Amino acid sequence: MEIKKELNSLKNPAKAAILQRFFKTGKGEYGEGDIFLGITVPEQRKVAARYKDLPLKKIKELLESNIHEHRLTGLMILVFKFKKAKEEEKKEIFDFYLNHTGRINNWDLVDLSSPNIVGEWLLFKDKDIIYKLAFSANFWERRIAAVSTLRFIKENSLDDTFAVAELLLKDEHDLIHKAVGWMLREAGKKDQKKLEAFLDKNSQKMPRTMLRYAIEKFTEEKRKHYLGK
Repeated sequence: MEIKKELNSLKNPAKAAILQRFFKTGKGEYGEGDIFLGITVPEQRKVAARYKDLPLKKIKELLESNIHEHRLTGLMILVFKFKKAKEEEKKEIFDFYLNHTGRINNWDLVDLSSPNIVGEWLLFKDKDIIYKLAFSANFWERRIAAVSTLRFIKENSLDDTFAVAELLLKDEHDLIHKAVGWMLREAGKKDQKKLEAFLDKNSQKMPRTMLRYAIEKFTEEKRKHYLGK
């Protein structure tokens, strides 16, 4: 497959070794088994732009690869395709994405793609699927549920972000704590009073990491108030 050959030609073993550690690919870690070539994101984006017309069956081949950059570049292409697609094609891409969440299995893969496909598609539609994902046994799907709402936040639509956050308050995974805290922080930039109301109700139940992320933009006095509760 030509795109794989092109990506493989850009590999950087020294950088790959760093990324293997950064993305926790060791035994028992969240990225176990993920293989890195050591290609920068800008380099992958350039490759993706050249292959933006790649058909879904070829993107599926990229997503099925154990090489991280193959999957990330495949998702970049999917985002490119979604942006220029007509409504019917957007639905096909959205369905394709949800059918392959098992291969969207590291936090950068989720964060790059979910707001731009799941969030974008659901922006003015029924959002039940977000809540189904939030209850998933797969923590990457739960992260997709949270991070997809970033697209809603940009349109000043905050209710789903707070609702999903409440569902995930007791999640045990650190990557969910970080994602939810990040979304709460972004929602707070749009409406700090709503965030404070959420925190007044939930801060004592929140994992510490989630809370710290959520209050990152608060004044020192307010941060101390919530951390001291």
